[in-house]
Amino acid sequence: MIDHDNAYGGLVDEDNHGQWAFGTSFDDPLAGVDTTVPDGVDLGALARYCLMLGDDALISSHRLSEWCTQAPELEEEMALANIGLDLLGQARLLLARAAAADPTVVPFISETSPVPADDALAFFRAEAEFRCVRLCELDNADFARTVVRTLVLSTWRLAVFARLRESRDPVLAAVAAKGVKELTYHRDYAARWTVVLGCGTDESRRRMHEALDFVWPYTAELFVPTADELALAAAGVGVDARTVREEFESVIGRVLNAAELAVPQSVSVGAVGGRAGRGGLHAEPFGRLLAEMQSVAQAHPDGSW
Repeated sequence: MIDHDNAYGGLVDEDNHGQWAFGTSFDDPLAGVDTTVPDGVDLGALARYCLMLGDDALISSHRLSEWCTQAPELEEEMALANIGLDLLGQARLLLARAAAADPTVVPFISETSPVPADDALAFFRAEAEFRCVRLCELDNADFARTVVRTLVLSTWRLAVFARLRESRDPVLAAVAAKGVKELTYHRDYAARWTVVLGCGTDESRRRMHEALDFVWPYTAELFVPTADELALAAAGVGVDARTVREEFESVIGRVLNAAELAVPQSVSVGAVGGRAGRGGLHAEPFGRLLAEMQSVAQAHPDGSW
């Protein structure tokens, strides 16, 4: 029974509630979903693929959470928070799938640790073990940059998830079926603000130009498939990221045209030694982001919440 006179009582009601992003009171995120891996699928490749998509969502979610109490208006603060929560839900499912496919990807904490696998992957991996694209890690800077980053990522991710609904892996297909509905809203929200700011004041237009110039060099990485992506695409499980580029460019082109903005011609941010975000090489702000996101969990690695 919740004490309704105590606003904090429900937060520690471990038996009946699971509000914490890090803790032990969550049910299995894959409960009720067929987790059988299709025949002929490499378990390690499937796990790494799920980590890529899961890490994109997890890190994007954290960036959006930084707008809480900082957004231009309360309505936009709620919208950004809800988009972040959608992505956090996707991340949780994908990280759990990665752990189920290949338990060796889960960091060891202790023999008695109560931390579930998806939390362990979120809070106990080192920077180089994350597989998100560098686009997700970029600082918010201002509202315009967040709008552009969200537009780019959600447009790409929606195109990928629309194809993943036909995946031979039942978990990826289920996550994608739900995610398409969420990502459609994410994309439309960002597109609407792109038009509003692009066609707004001189200041809002200036900021949109700056945001596009800053974010655009990181978009090329979205369309460079890893060996795992190619292998899983051939097996009918994953998506070759190159196949969504035409759709991505068409959607982005229509949005920017409506916003009276041009697609930037800036040079892409290249890989270093053949490595980029998918290979564990990340932008400078990523270390600070992880330090903040992981601090509580790492301070109390065997804690029960």
